Amino acid sequence: MKATKLQDNHKLSLAGLLISLGIIFGDIGTSPLYVVKAIFNKGIIEKDLILGSLSCVFWTLTLQTTIKYVWITLNADNKGEGGILSLYSLVRKKAKWLIIPAIIGGSTLLADGMITPAITISSAIEGLAINNPTTPTTPIVIIIISILFLIQRFGTSIVGRIFGPLMLIWFTMIGVLGFLYVKEVPSIFQAINPYYAISTIISHPNALFLIGAIFLCTTGAEALYSDMGHCGKANIRISWIYVKIALILNYFGQGAWLLKHAGTAIGEQNPFYAIMPPSFVVYGVAIATIAAVIASQAMISGSFTLISEAVRLNIWPKVTIRYPSDHKGQLYVPSINLILYIGCMLIIAVFEKSSNMEAAYGLAINMTFIMTTILMCFFLARVHVPKIWIIIFALFYFTIEFSFLLGNFVKIEHGGWLTLLLASVLFIVMFSWHSARKIKNRYVRFVNIKSYFPMISELSEDTSVPLFASHLVYLTSANNKDEIESKIIYSIINKKPKRADVYWLVHVDVMDNPHTKEYIVEQLIPNKLIRIDFKLGFREEQRISLLFRKVVEDMVSKGEIDITSKYNTLRKHKIAGDFNFVVLEKTLTPTSDIRWHEKIILDIYKLLKRFSLSEEKGFGLDSSFVTLERVPLNIPDTKEVVLHRLDKPV
Repeated sequence: MKATKLQDNHKLSLAGLLISLGIIFGDIGTSPLYVVKAIFNKGIIEKDLILGSLSCVFWTLTLQTTIKYVWITLNADNKGEGGILSLYSLVRKKAKWLIIPAIIGGSTLLADGMITPAITISSAIEGLAINNPTTPTTPIVIIIISILFLIQRFGTSIVGRIFGPLMLIWFTMIGVLGFLYVKEVPSIFQAINPYYAISTIISHPNALFLIGAIFLCTTGAEALYSDMGHCGKANIRISWIYVKIALILNYFGQGAWLLKHAGTAIGEQNPFYAIMPPSFVVYGVAIATIAAVIASQAMISGSFTLISEAVRLNIWPKVTIRYPSDHKGQLYVPSINLILYIGCMLIIAVFEKSSNMEAAYGLAINMTFIMTTILMCFFLARVHVPKIWIIIFALFYFTIEFSFLLGNFVKIEHGGWLTLLLASVLFIVMFSWHSARKIKNRYVRFVNIKSYFPMISELSEDTSVPLFASHLVYLTSANNKDEIESKIIYSIINKKPKRADVYWLVHVDVMDNPHTKEYIVEQLIPNKLIRIDFKLGFREEQRISLLFRKVVEDMVSKGEIDITSKYNTLRKHKIAGDFNFVVLEKTLTPTSDIRWHEKIILDIYKLLKRFSLSEEKGFGLDSSFVTLERVPLNIPDTKEVVLHRLDKPV
């Protein structure tokens, strides 16, 4: 039923087109607020630069956004879902090292989520200074961003319903304003000729800086792919036609205004507001602010979704994820909300004005574009696209994106260092968490569970051993049903024998599909040892306690298991036996076989563990039914110990 609803939402419809306008195109749709201003950077307005830069903008939107993302990348949908981690889930079996571009892409996308609210809302609010130059815009920006992050905990589904109509007003407004200027200077359409773009890039003395500024026109393309699950590729592709026309008209309208003022210094003027009639500026600022808030909201929501996927894929520490409303896909991650807010405030404190933020913007998201291209090459191979086309795709887009990266590198000394630093910190967190788990898994030893069947069966009936629980549940990482971690056997038999009427083994397999919710039950020892394998999509909440209870209820209703307590009094009244989850917290003892860089990773992992959820909370277990046991994964070999025994005391 849910799958049918999802498919219905993805069908081409007026509602789907409106949702696309409200959620998908917020970031790229607000780029006209600052792109042209960033290109001219307070300098002299030159005619050749006007045509050249507009030509670059037109062809960047065409090649990068339209062809790469809207036409090609949207085909890489994972059961209707998009985004770099969804793409990684489709290709991760191709090569283990693909986790690196996935982590880089995820961390740079999060860093972009910190600067997007700051630059878009600042650019919008600064329009107030046109009629009132003394207006302090920075405090207003801080207040708006603070309110935006504050309301996240309450859910935004109600606000989300009006995003589409509001963004329709926005795109219509920027398209009409641009058209009014374009019709006065129709010669501006010469810029469609790619000659002007190529000539400007080759001959302009500040070509690298120019490339970095032009890149800002397509920064929302990755968000366009990430949010595909909200409305489907058909609605995105059709609505993009309207969005692109509106964007091109506005960019060319700003270009027409620049042609009229060629030879003068642009100074602090923003061509976006300059093409508005003076009496309309106040309304324009209001609509721009609303559009900027919507773009910021889309980026924040996208960051929450990204982190929830990263947690399930074990590349981010387990954190609290809340569902503030019944609206599909509505997430709230308190820790990420705080991190993004602090990042926004830091960017505002360092740069203050949008013109300064432009120097830092683009570098991080440029890295995401490159990582997406790498993963897309493997996806195209997966769907059997001929190798020659994959090579052409790779060469073409690597050339474009590395050229943009070269231009964005110029921004490092002008503020790009901050977003690069933020992205690096996020990368270290993701890489350390993922790598530490791999290091720990290296020391996990598995044994053949079948050889323990007789002992487990006898222990269950051995009344000389106190009953630990009627039902004893262990979480196992063993993919093979015939294997089990040696530490679980140690916990049941050796550490302190644990008698139970029934032993349960629960295994969670994170699937490549986003919304899979399946399970398999196998009675390894009938009514004594039962294994449940949950197959959950990477976007599904891992509420193991609730899912386990549902499975047990289904088994009871089908007569597959009797969970009535074996205590005489309780059995007489048909009271169910108690359930106890045993969670094994695996620890590593520092030894010489752990390399120096692995020790650093493990130290970072220990630090992150302090801020992450415990194992039982991470799996949604009720702590009142959980026993936590610390077990060492590696015990130093006594063969290495040199010790001499004395016959008599000295």
